[in-house]
Amino acid sequence: MIDEFAKEYLHSDLRELREVMVWKLDGLDESEVRRPLTASGTNLLGLVKHLTLSESRYFGEVFDRPFPEPMPRWDDLAARGSDMRAAEGETREEIVGRYRRVWAHSDATIAALSVDSPGFVPWWPRPKVMLFNVLVHVLTETARHAGHADIVREQIDGATGEGRW
Repeated sequence: MIDEFAKEYLHSDLRELREVMVWKLDGLDESEVRRPLTASGTNLLGLVKHLTLSESRYFGEVFDRPFPEPMPRWDDLAARGSDMRAAEGETREEIVGRYRRVWAHSDATIAALSVDSPGFVPWWPRPKVMLFNVLVHVLTETARHAGHADIVREQIDGATGEGRW
């Protein structure tokens, strides 16, 4: 019983944070969602793109349920970091649409597996994991980037998101 409660609790928080990430783009024009506001070049659309790749890998490949669309490889050193920025030809609609399709794929994986289902993350020091580990990791990663998005959005137009979530 606690396993299903934990899985649903973590999954619910993840679903909420995903919506926060997309909401951070609302009301901004194309240049604003792409505007780098940190020394590293972080921008809102890039954060969404990064989370798309990350979530597709963790709830896809880690559990031998790959996301069906082409995505950059983790081990492609030439592409490393490119997921943090929207390429000139990529639109907001494409990036957000892909993120939503990844959600659906991830949600299907989460629904299909028990919280103790085994997965394998070869780049982790302890690569043998369970769905529980990955849920916690992806939730933490999404929350971290939602915090980044809060700061970037506030720099753009002062919006803080108070009262929305």
